[in-house]
Amino acid sequence: MVDATLAVRVARKQVEAEGICSLELVSASGGALPAFTAGSHIDVHLPGGLTRQYSLCNSPSEAHRYVIAVLRDPASRGGSQAVHDGVHEGDTLTISVPKNHFALALDAQRHLLLAGGIGVTPLLAMAEQLSAQGAAFDLHYCARAKSRAAFVQRMSDAPFASQVHMHWDDVPAQPAFDVAALLAQVQAWVHVYVCGPKGFMDFVLSTARAAGWPEAQLHFEFFGAEVAHSDSDAAFIVKIASTGQEIQVPAEQTVVQALQHAGIDIPIACEQGVCGTCLTRVLEGIPDHKDMYLTPEEQAANDQFTPCCSRAKSAVMVLDI
Repeated sequence: MVDATLAVRVARKQVEAEGICSLELVSASGGALPAFTAGSHIDVHLPGGLTRQYSLCNSPSEAHRYVIAVLRDPASRGGSQAVHDGVHEGDTLTISVPKNHFALALDAQRHLLLAGGIGVTPLLAMAEQLSAQGAAFDLHYCARAKSRAAFVQRMSDAPFASQVHMHWDDVPAQPAFDVAALLAQVQAWVHVYVCGPKGFMDFVLSTARAAGWPEAQLHFEFFGAEVAHSDSDAAFIVKIASTGQEIQVPAEQTVVQALQHAGIDIPIACEQGVCGTCLTRVLEGIPDHKDMYLTPEEQAANDQFTPCCSRAKSAVMVLDI
């Protein structure tokens, strides 16, 4: 199934912090855009044929625009450079409708939003929505330097400014981010949300788990990941259920690459097991999950996997293609 797409115009592009720019996207034909909820992201089709996912960081109450922010990452695979150097005000882009895999827990009595760097984008939309609803929350925003932190003035001027706690490594006068103290006491009515660089997220989540926080109260979204390769990665066969075709996947190739070599294309975007675009049903066999998209429970079910990075533990895996 192909996701619905929208044509949008870049109404505004501006620098938000050192190395970070934002894009304000409006409907190319005028009028309202499809509604979204806090935590949503869109797939953005960029110059050069790349597709990348970016979280919406404006208020979900706004129907006339989507706002995204992008960090220029020297280690990226071209997406951030395409946004910074190849996208300009007035350009028309193709995007997906908003998708949400990082939604607010409706049953929580209090929300704890923990942001690292550019990971503040989905949490800022959450803060906007929670504030509008009069819900209890706190947002902790961490960055290596204040100059590298986006939307600081926006948050300082927001109705929820008193609920935002900023932690900059280069400003000693500010209180340090003491995540161990913050999460020391497990509270059944509190839900924790975290987004940021993988090291930041791993630290927060490991601290929460060590303190006894249940997985059901921990919500997170990785926006980039290194695919874990292993010396134990071996060749295997994928069988296409609809045709019976069997395709060899060498140890050094991904399933997506092997399928493409055989003339079978499936939708891909991040190629890192983060976005879920390539998610494919598994009818037989046991996946070797390497993604950051599926929950541990979903991975344990072994009925779907991300062929951009995940492999097989069994000699043969039958795919619903």
